[in-house]
Amino acid sequence: MKEEPISASGSNRQYIRVIDDQGKTYIRVHGTSREENHAFIGMSRHFLKQGLPVPRILSVSDDEMEYTQEDLGNTLLFDYIKKGRLTGVFSEEEKTMLRRVMRLLAHFQVEGARGLDWNLCYPIPCFNRDAVLWDLNYFKYCFLKPTELEFREDKLELDFQRMADLLLQEEDTSFLYRDFQSRNVMIRAKGEGQEANEIYFIDYQGGRRGPKQYDVASFLWQAKANYPQSLRDELIDEYLDELATLEPVYRQAFKARLQLFVLFRTLQVLGAYGFRGYFEKKPHFIQSIPFAIENLRQWLRLNAEQAADFPYLSELLSQMTELKQFKDAGEKKPLVVRIYSFSYKKGIPNDESGNGGGFVFDCRAVNNPGKYDRYMGLTGLDKPVIEFMENDGEIFPFLEAAERLVDASVKRYMERGFQNLMVSFGCTGGQHRSVYSAEHLGKHLNEKFGVEVRITHREQNLERTLPPRS
Repeated sequence: MKEEPISASGSNRQYIRVIDDQGKTYIRVHGTSREENHAFIGMSRHFLKQGLPVPRILSVSDDEMEYTQEDLGNTLLFDYIKKGRLTGVFSEEEKTMLRRVMRLLAHFQVEGARGLDWNLCYPIPCFNRDAVLWDLNYFKYCFLKPTELEFREDKLELDFQRMADLLLQEEDTSFLYRDFQSRNVMIRAKGEGQEANEIYFIDYQGGRRGPKQYDVASFLWQAKANYPQSLRDELIDEYLDELATLEPVYRQAFKARLQLFVLFRTLQVLGAYGFRGYFEKKPHFIQSIPFAIENLRQWLRLNAEQAADFPYLSELLSQMTELKQFKDAGEKKPLVVRIYSFSYKKGIPNDESGNGGGFVFDCRAVNNPGKYDRYMGLTGLDKPVIEFMENDGEIFPFLEAAERLVDASVKRYMERGFQNLMVSFGCTGGQHRSVYSAEHLGKHLNEKFGVEVRITHREQNLERTLPPRS
């Protein structure tokens, strides 16, 4: 028997993949709260009876502090849509999966609520005034106060009370997932006889009875998901179309009310990021703050009429989004990769970004076309030199190794919001091998990652830009 720990992201639960002697796998979970475990176990059993896609519970310890569940693999929806998240351009395959998830959410909320014992819910059975004010104060004490922005607590409390009134204006008996986001959806690869990959929902132990708009807002305005507004609008309509097959839907009223929950959920998320990041020192949550702040900026810009319901809060939020630590982060530009060819005789190129340079690759071990008279007056941009390099073949293992290194950095730079990466190729004269290599890598990065690439052939006094791909 073999055991492999699994990362639990922001959770305090411990997950371990167990592989038995027959090669079968399952997940052993140790939770820190019996009540939370009890909620998850009971809800899972109920949802399975309703035919909803959740992990099967295989065994439970007597004290309910540990249980085993079905192994659903390693692919989170968050990873499945990674290319779209990083570029802001979602493929049709990614969009199709998101549409399926939104349709399934409607069933989970409506059918999951049928016959559910709400006493299972932890810590409370429904979305109520206490829950609203807990989350708003979570934002105030864990995020707003650490910014050191001055504010009047009495005025802020009046707007919090007003928001609670509006959020609770309509009663809904649906199942409120509460933390519905792409990290809590798993994709299991299709097996024999299946037409598509399977979708499973996980981590719903904080669920309770409550409004559907909360989950829609949580999912579509997830900080790092980076959904463009046009895709959000499309997915909202997809969700409402499916919901209409289950119960009457008043589309315009739903959409108007949804925006109130977008604001509320964004404040709740910022509170969580503040607590997990500032107080628990978990960098993943700190890195998510700029994305949530940008969602907040967009909301304030697009919902002036609703913002007027909370005049003091809205003014305070506007000031907060303009604080230097958030303004600078919100104005980060996309990654630009600058690639140089150069001659070692004239030194390595300077890094104009001020970051101290990046990769420098030495092409001089590769066969040099410059030693042949017929190539002396040509460069790595000319067809005869290109044919020489490619027919000779020595350049390919060199470039493949360089691509693996640079690809890894481009990927991480994009995830972390970095703006500049510099790569330089040097050879004897900066004319043949380095020029060819710079062009080859530039085209590769532009096509694979869609990033803007600026190529400078220093010794040839030539520059060109490969624009970002949408």
